[in-house]
Amino acid sequence: MSRMKLKELRSSLQDVEAFDAPKILLEQYPTSPEIAAHVLYAMEMTYDDVDSKAVVDLGCGCGMLSIAAAIMGADTVIGVELDEAAIAVARRNIDEYEVGATCFVVQGDVRNIPLRDNIADTVVMNPPFGTKKNKGIDVVFLEQALRLAPCVYSLHKTSTRAFLERKCTREWNCSFEVVAELRFDIPNMYACHKKKSVDVRVDFIRIEKNTSGSSSHHG
Repeated sequence: MSRMKLKELRSSLQDVEAFDAPKILLEQYPTSPEIAAHVLYAMEMTYDDVDSKAVVDLGCGCGMLSIAAAIMGADTVIGVELDEAAIAVARRNIDEYEVGATCFVVQGDVRNIPLRDNIADTVVMNPPFGTKKNKGIDVVFLEQALRLAPCVYSLHKTSTRAFLERKCTREWNCSFEVVAELRFDIPNMYACHKKKSVDVRVDFIRIEKNTSGSSSHHG
């Protein structure tokens, strides 16, 4: 298990380059070093789901979560991203951080991911929230993530918690846990945003497939 401290991880992620020209239709908001550090630190220190594991970062963007996973000791990290410009930035970041032996980025749409089922131990992702013209894309990301690995960590608007918990426990036979409640400060990167930044309440959730026939959800 990695012995790195949270502040060390956060500090080490400060130089990850963000989007050159973010695309609003893809809901490209950068994952901050603070959020990435909290996510990967909890995944490893609380659940032991990173070190020596095969990890997929779905919708990896510029590679922030992928690089954090590599720093926390993942055996392999595969980032999946649709946007070519983001992939170029992610590959630059991977080179800059010298984690190319661990991290790889493949191009693919979340609805047609070029990876086989159960390829990984863990999926980590910061998917689109499913607003704008992307309604329901957050659920598509979760469905695909559960195809790739038995354990999924993801970030979702707190307002969707009850809906996602029902999906997970009743339809997908998964456990559903809110690991932490976070506040996303989304900077005004787009002309349609009137405020300088938007503060969004976000759940950091952990979903795990139930191996038995029954759901492990209580409540």
